[in-house]
Amino acid sequence: MRIAVLGTGTVGRALAAAFSRLGHEVVLGTRDPGETAARSAPDAMGGRPFNEWLESHGGIRLATFADAAGSSELVVNATNGAASLAALAAAGEARLAGKILVDVSNPLDFTQGMPPVLNPVNTESLAERIQRAFPEARVVKTLNTMNAGLMVDPRRLADGEHSVFVSGDDSDARKTVTGLLAELGHKDIIDLGDITTARGAEMVLPLWLRLFGVLGTPDFNFKVVRAG
Repeated sequence: MRIAVLGTGTVGRALAAAFSRLGHEVVLGTRDPGETAARSAPDAMGGRPFNEWLESHGGIRLATFADAAGSSELVVNATNGAASLAALAAAGEARLAGKILVDVSNPLDFTQGMPPVLNPVNTESLAERIQRAFPEARVVKTLNTMNAGLMVDPRRLADGEHSVFVSGDDSDARKTVTGLLAELGHKDIIDLGDITTARGAEMVLPLWLRLFGVLGTPDFNFKVVRAG
């Protein structure tokens, strides 16, 4: 499958590398490919300089948001939640039309300090705003309730026996995304239903952030345990 991953941060890089390893044709979208490719300093999280990372992943192409979306069959929004709508607008509504748009972002608002709050929250989700802004795209929310390492390598924790959620209005799109999650190694994939269920998935984040502070590690996840 031709997959465009929009966003060159920790999450975008992790997903792009994982999909490439699985044999998909991957293009990584950014605002300014030239500027991004020239980055030679560690990123904000202390991660590997982007130019070194890109050189070591020769199968991944770097392009503008628009070119990445236009050449893909499926688009992943791995941008900062506060910038997601603008990044997707740069990709272009026409280039997203008819395509599955996987949203893994979270609407974290840092304007009031730490810890961040969600905006929107409760009566709406970022995924719903994206679907409304790009009505011809088939938006699916998933993977936003865990860190990047577990997104792409769930077996590193409890042999993959933890939960991931899927929300979206298009049932065929949810099935396709469920298949991609299984390729990554996810075992407990819970289809929550329509896009409004993304509200609950996004509202997991305040608890996740508190647990991160208490546990001192992001390598944890939630598991839904069934009776019987």
